[in-house]
Amino acid sequence: MKKLALLLLVLLGVAHLATLSRCEDDVTEEKQEADEEDSDDDEEEEDEDDTEVKEENGVTVLNNNNFDTFMEGKDTVLVEFYAPWCGHCKQFVSEYEKIALALKENDPPIHVAKVDATVANEIATRLEVSGYPTFKIMKNGEAVDYEGARTEKAIVARVKEVAQPDWKPPPEATLVLTKDNFDEIVNNADIILVEFYAPWCGHCKSLAPEYEKAAKDLSQRSPPIPLAKVDGTIESELASRFEVTGYPTIMIFRRGKMFDFNGPRQHQGIVDYMGEQAGPPSKQVQAVKQVQDLIKDGDDAVIVGVFSSEQDAAYEIYIEACNSLREDFTFRHSFSSEVTTLLKASPGQIVTSHPEKFRSKYEPASHTLAVEDSTAVSEPANDAKRYTARPLVVVYYGVDFSFDFRKATQFWRSKVLEVAKDFPEYTFAIGDEEDYAEELKSLGLSDSGEEVNVGILADGGKKFAMDPEEFDADVLRDFVKAFKKGKLSPIIKSQPLPKNNKGPVKVVVGKTFDEIVMDTQKDVLIEFYAPWCGHCKKLEPDYVALGKKYKGEKNLVIAKMDATANDVPNENYKTEGFPTIYLAPSNSKQSPIKFEGGDRTLEGFSNFLEKHVATLSQKRDEL
Repeated sequence: MKKLALLLLVLLGVAHLATLSRCEDDVTEEKQEADEEDSDDDEEEEDEDDTEVKEENGVTVLNNNNFDTFMEGKDTVLVEFYAPWCGHCKQFVSEYEKIALALKENDPPIHVAKVDATVANEIATRLEVSGYPTFKIMKNGEAVDYEGARTEKAIVARVKEVAQPDWKPPPEATLVLTKDNFDEIVNNADIILVEFYAPWCGHCKSLAPEYEKAAKDLSQRSPPIPLAKVDGTIESELASRFEVTGYPTIMIFRRGKMFDFNGPRQHQGIVDYMGEQAGPPSKQVQAVKQVQDLIKDGDDAVIVGVFSSEQDAAYEIYIEACNSLREDFTFRHSFSSEVTTLLKASPGQIVTSHPEKFRSKYEPASHTLAVEDSTAVSEPANDAKRYTARPLVVVYYGVDFSFDFRKATQFWRSKVLEVAKDFPEYTFAIGDEEDYAEELKSLGLSDSGEEVNVGILADGGKKFAMDPEEFDADVLRDFVKAFKKGKLSPIIKSQPLPKNNKGPVKVVVGKTFDEIVMDTQKDVLIEFYAPWCGHCKKLEPDYVALGKKYKGEKNLVIAKMDATANDVPNENYKTEGFPTIYLAPSNSKQSPIKFEGGDRTLEGFSNFLEKHVATLSQKRDEL
């Protein structure tokens, strides 16, 4: 399919405040000591009060200090997590007190409690409370989510149901896959979503409830769409087989064939995305007028595969290719001889036509590709996606193909096409300057003052900007030629070079990334962090201690980089969250080893280095 996907592309050209009391300055020392003793007693009483279970209008008030002890030995407890400022919570107070009264009259009585989640954040975090009010039914100490209506009748009924002696939580809607059942389940599913996760992964923990809710909803669809999960730390063979390098990694499988998942990671987003993915990747057209209208007024390339029937082998190959590129293009197919005649094609061919408003004298109006039985269809690759080919030459201006502005848009586009034909090895694109304002900013061209600006997005995440000047075909051609000859310097967002960089952790900025991290004489452990990241701040003492521990290793560098203030000029060092840590081995700079695991301690980092840095292992052996 990679071959077919590539050919198709060719056709388209996110304190607690302690109150301290102090004695008055004019009291005697003896009185001061007495007051201090009294103060100590008061503090002890306050501590006792903090664990004391209180009740307000029949509702038990719980906090971080008394929650767990209160739950001990209790079969069923209804708990509301609220915020004092929450309007919905305030409106629900009287209703919740009625619920408490109703459940108190149950045989046996059922406790009803509430927790101020803005104060008892430890409990709220542990039980994954993310909104207010949130209701949890604690069954023998385990939390059961309440997802029904917020009415006395509905909540009381659900709590009584869970309180039954023989009640058991329903099984997870998310399937659990292992090496023993993976192929059997995945290969026989028309479509299935699979998440590779790690138990210690914070992002995985956040995703888990959203994923399970989506699994429940999609399991009730007709036909159902299964969601599954794989513990990558246990099923290492499966993780390796599908090249899982981070968690969570989510993939779509269709009859065993893997496709990228590019959808949201929230409950409803997953449901909507998978609903779309379960539909056919190509729409059938039966009337000639449908195709004529698309060619006349369409806003994108018109791709139509024409076939003799659904049993046509070429049709099966086409559909598989459509699945891999369905997020990039809109595909259509037809079994109509009239449509085939209109497109001047034969069964088993794919025709790509430019809508009339995109046509120019520098390119044909349409392209035709024959799909043979022997056409290779393999798993989709990134280079088969639209606009991911590198180098990509992008010309930015006010792109608008509406009737009033089409002529001006085509004027500049024609000049780009005039140059593009001379560089078939490069991909050229035009982009609206407002839609791609951030990209223009990253190229330093936001305030160029020119009507047309140009940038080149190259391999390894490198970017090149054309010096602002009046645009024409010759200026663009000279810029592309200079790039091709290696005469251009990349644009790199960078903090100033640190004046002193002799500390245990070397500071890397955008301009020194290649010099420090990509130094082939040294192994480099690099942390990409954000100044506001709590996990990064917590990590800092251990990371500095690591730098001090290996300060004497001449061929090992412990480094860090503020990824919010600097470009990372290498696409192999992807930062999808903070902190992200890689080891750049001296002999394999383009294949960094990502630090995975929850042990971000001095010992954990040391074990990681001793495992992957050969010079350290040799030194230990010699000792």
